[in-house]
Amino acid sequence: MPAPRSKPLHAWEPLPFLVLVGLLLLTGFIRPDSPPVLFWLFVVVVLAAVAWLVVSLVQASRTTNPDQWGDLSTLDGLDLVDAPRRERQVRTVVPVEDVNRHQPAIELARLYGGAEQHAVLVPRANRWLSRRYRIGVQLVGGDRPRHAGFLGRAAQERWVDLLDGLRRQGRYVRVPAVIVGAARPFRVELDLSGLVELEGRDADGAPGARGE
Repeated sequence: MPAPRSKPLHAWEPLPFLVLVGLLLLTGFIRPDSPPVLFWLFVVVVLAAVAWLVVSLVQASRTTNPDQWGDLSTLDGLDLVDAPRRERQVRTVVPVEDVNRHQPAIELARLYGGAEQHAVLVPRANRWLSRRYRIGVQLVGGDRPRHAGFLGRAAQERWVDLLDGLRRQGRYVRVPAVIVGAARPFRVELDLSGLVELEGRDADGAPGARGE
């Protein structure tokens, strides 16, 4: 099954706020002296929008791992599938995008886990106000996972179906990562060569490693 490229509109977090704001703007036109049917229908719609907003806030407050943005809080309980580096004459790496937004987290990951560590790839991650699904990169060499950025568009299109298929089974792929630089600004590079072996493997029979 092809992986979805964007979050459904009804699941987009800002939508209840926008609907409620739009309804509040209509209060300038729909008043208590308006036709009763129109007024009470408007009241019902406003109450439904408020209830929708409350439900969305409650859901957002629930603790999940990964959370609704694709961030990991721990590796405990995760079913991890290792994709180790394949030996090649020429090493190929994929740069992580948006690392400029996550320099403090990358610096802490390097401090606690060293320059060479691992990263977990999290499909269906996204940023606030964006419906576009991306593949999040969580550095896991330190004391806890830290968000480093996202796979670039080309790498995402190449691997999203494989990674999302594993995600639907509750499994996440762990790949080698290198933090480049001794001081800010850091870069993060991933070795995705091990994903080739996972691609042709029956997902049900693929070995996993329970997170520690």
